[in-house]
Amino acid sequence: QVQLVESGGGLVQAGGSLRLSCAASGRTFSSYAMGWFRQAPGKEREFVAVIGRSGGKTSYADFVKGRFTISRDNAKNTLYLQMNSLKPEDTAVYYCAADPISPIAAVPTRAGAYDYWGQGTQVTVSS
Repeated sequence: QVQLVESGGGLVQAGGSLRLSCAASGRTFSSYAMGWFRQAPGKEREFVAVIGRSGGKTSYADFVKGRFTISRDNAKNTLYLQMNSLKPEDTAVYYCAADPISPIAAVPTRAGAYDYWGQGTQVTVSS
């Protein structure tokens, strides 16, 4: 069982930055691919970014490329999402998720690939 707790959300003006964190319990964090997803009101949950087990491979949704950076610190069991140049359309609840079973080089982008989810953290970008 893995428990994930997000933090770092808040209210920011357009063009600003936020850094989200996701603290994971357990001693096998380094064996999970980790992803960030988001869900805006009235919309389906969507993929944002994923990082492979070692941190050497990443993938991003087109709408965040060049603005968001995903990273992880396996020694601290923590996942990060640095969000720059935020836009009002980035407003959503952001969730981190853990995939414990994909192959070592995998960076899954489907929500169904993830077994464990955090409770989410709200990000609101004002115009």
